[in-house]
Amino acid sequence: MWAVSGLVRLRHRPRGARGPSRPGGHLHAMLPSMKPEHARLAGGLILLLSVAGSWITSRSQPLSPAASDLTRPATSVVAQATTPPRTQTAAASNAAPAGSGAVPNGGFSPVSPAGGGSGPGPQAAGGAPDGVAATPVPGIVEVRRGADIVYMSRDGKYVFTGDLYEVATHKDLTEARQRELRRQLIDAVPESQMLVFSPPKPKYTVTVFTDVDCVYCRAFHRQIATYNQLGVRVRYVFFPRTGPNTVSWYKAEQVWCSSDRKTALTRAKLGEPLSSKPSCVNPVAREYALGEAIGLEGTPGVVAANGAMLGGYLAPDALLEALQQSAQLN
Repeated sequence: MWAVSGLVRLRHRPRGARGPSRPGGHLHAMLPSMKPEHARLAGGLILLLSVAGSWITSRSQPLSPAASDLTRPATSVVAQATTPPRTQTAAASNAAPAGSGAVPNGGFSPVSPAGGGSGPGPQAAGGAPDGVAATPVPGIVEVRRGADIVYMSRDGKYVFTGDLYEVATHKDLTEARQRELRRQLIDAVPESQMLVFSPPKPKYTVTVFTDVDCVYCRAFHRQIATYNQLGVRVRYVFFPRTGPNTVSWYKAEQVWCSSDRKTALTRAKLGEPLSSKPSCVNPVAREYALGEAIGLEGTPGVVAANGAMLGGYLAPDALLEALQQSAQLN
């Protein structure tokens, strides 16, 4: 369905059913069996329904047209909004790809449903949206949580999800905004909390969300020297996709608590046991929450310096090409 308004066009995504007891209830039950692309759309709809329901029950007056309403904290604009856990794909698998054993470009290991752990992970947390901002469309505002975006009318009567395009330039304004949000979220993490593999004079930098046990992450790391030779600086952050209180989470903490973290990461990705105890202060939980916030659905998650999501595993030449293309985005 398409609607044209002024300088923009709105592409609406497929809609789904709403559960009887909570927004998106039936969708929550179906998420583990959905294809990744369908799960992403369903997740957006669940967020949309959650925000809409909270808006309707918490406000009796329309949004003020004053600009100050767009800059005040989201909690004062969309009160008591509760966002359900982020969309997850099919159960995580550590098995190697079928066939000859070659790892295809774009491959990634999906996140486990419900985090896989025995404790409540960051994705279980609810809360209000992170912010509300103006859009180029008169009367429409952006409501965001992490890098997720939905749109709402100022009077609170209409809410929708989709991609906002500028007709004159064919620019995807939603993706451009999400790139900026991803960049801001990642830039808030100091490099002292990352594991950095860099050539002497890097041309590009990528942030890679990695899981010690992910087959595609291991394939990526086996070629770390080649990435560096091509001028690509790799900054690793942890994203044990099975979630808290799992073996992969424990291994990530072991890597960070090792005296030589980079060597420990390489050994762990080779399947070698580590002797270090995961008893030190470490960034694993924060980086896992960061991956949730930017909408990560699997590992490795490769993000360019400008916030563009490049996807999963890419062979060195393919990653270099993707970075060259990404550098042209504005």
